[in-house]
Amino acid sequence: MDSPSTTTTTLTESNDFDWLTLDGDEEILWADTPHPYSLVPAFIVGVPLSIVLVGIPILVSAYLTYQNTNYVVTSAALYKKTGVLSRSVQRIEFDKVQDTSYRQTFFGAQFGYGTVDISTAGGSGVELSFQNVADPQQLQTLINGRIRRRDSRSTDGDDKTAVLDDILGELRAIRQAVEDESTTDAAATDDATFERGEVRETSRTNQTNETDDR
Repeated sequence: MDSPSTTTTTLTESNDFDWLTLDGDEEILWADTPHPYSLVPAFIVGVPLSIVLVGIPILVSAYLTYQNTNYVVTSAALYKKTGVLSRSVQRIEFDKVQDTSYRQTFFGAQFGYGTVDISTAGGSGVELSFQNVADPQQLQTLINGRIRRRDSRSTDGDDKTAVLDDILGELRAIRQAVEDESTTDAAATDDATFERGEVRETSRTNQTNETDDR
């Protein structure tokens, strides 16, 4: 399979991506359509039946689905565009992706294509499928790599938050210690002042008594 950058360049040049709206810093990492060999089962079934005209709708439906399906992986999200007469675009951000898996049919294993399933946090099973894509294992690896980057950033953010919390806790402890020391000093000063006052009062009392004795 071509590298993601080569595949992206080729498909961007050869397909209409007017349906895709990206954020300012969002970049396309991978883009593809269903593998051409995914049409083989439809041809195996449809060609013999086309003799009695029953197979023609099967062939036409398979071809139109193939022509009107696009998959895109960006630095921020996963996109799937489908629809023949009308267009449907499904988008899932990497922040919501919980799990990925891939599967291959007998024909898929023989011809090198398969389906990548994406599950989201809080979702009820598979929320998005990239069906019949070339080398599904490599695509799954790409998606999982982005998930690991997301988790790494989240962990770094949690670590930084924990460090800031520790620093804040230490500052609060220092502030409390300073306040406690100030309170202790103030109390000691009050006690000393009170004691000096008692001494002066006692001295005045003694002087008064001496005067009375004279």
